[in-house]
Amino acid sequence: MRIKILGSGCSKCIMLADNTRRALDNMGRDAEIVKVTDLTEIAMLGVMSTPALAIDDVVVSTGRVLAPKSIEDLILAHDAGLHGNG
Repeated sequence: MRIKILGSGCSKCIMLADNTRRALDNMGRDAEIVKVTDLTEIAMLGVMSTPALAIDDVVVSTGRVLAPKSIEDLILAHDAGLHGNG
């Protein structure tokens, strides 16, 4: 699994990355976490509001810092083949 944190590197992006690590730790899971700051790449994914979270190149959240539990739920939905946009 590859998780992308999309944003400029602002404090909210850092918080989202930290919460993503916590979610993975809580689940006993491992994933590659990539921080994407290139605005062209972010726009190509259709993201207009950051921070955003993408799992395996599927954008699942934009414009907010998710709590670890919310990220866990998105990972589980991704595993089940369901994709939210929270």
